Amino acid sequence: MAPLERTPRNILVLGYHGISPDWDDPLTVTPSALAKGLESLLARGWVGKTFTAAACDGSADRALAVTFDDAYHSVIAHAYPVLERLGIPGTVFVPTAYSDRRDLLTFGTLGRWLGTPWQEELRCMGWDELRRLRSAGWEIGSHTETHPRLSQLDDDALAGELRGSKQRCEDELEVPCTSLAYPFSDVTPRVARAAEDAGYTVAATVEPGLSRAPTSRFEWPRVGVYGPDSRLRLLLKTSPALRVARGWLGQSSSPR
Repeated sequence: MAPLERTPRNILVLGYHGISPDWDDPLTVTPSALAKGLESLLARGWVGKTFTAAACDGSADRALAVTFDDAYHSVIAHAYPVLERLGIPGTVFVPTAYSDRRDLLTFGTLGRWLGTPWQEELRCMGWDELRRLRSAGWEIGSHTETHPRLSQLDDDALAGELRGSKQRCEDELEVPCTSLAYPFSDVTPRVARAAEDAGYTVAATVEPGLSRAPTSRFEWPRVGVYGPDSRLRLLLKTSPALRVARGWLGQSSSPR
């Protein structure tokens, strides 16, 4: 797996999950918090792009990619209007088996919400909704078929999850599926090589706190944004001074 030829200059990739006004899950951000955080970043000169465009444009500078894992229905209900108003294209990573059935997302600890007033927050978008986002300029990437921990799969099952979900996205959306987000951010060198072998162009993780600079297109770290993150905390996470310390900004980039 070839390393990046150089460290990208000043590229910011955010990782969100659900967007809801009242669902008290720690991975969920309110529409108001989403809007205020993005407005602050745009005011500082960031420019919205899809994930693949931001990660693969060698000349990108101050490129902002806003990504959403799991393809919750709340993304089209609550995030899409915010990003449309701000003129930002989003990127959604979809677990394709769930989209096929518009099923409830119950992997990890999400099953605890079954039978509660927030059960419908677990609903995954279907392909018609994803096509609507794609038509609006959003990128639809893969989040595998069934959202497993990829490092625990054997080689055949790993390839099946990666290739099957990519093909499903391409069949439904009739455009290339170039990007992947690893479920649970579970990536090892073997998993990253499998993503490259499956034909993806770029693949993402989420790291706690401030993300390091990427060394490979197939282990691209995002800044995770969660319910407890205030507007100030988001600005601290994305601070140019802190990102310099993590190797993100080239010598010719000046923090603003």
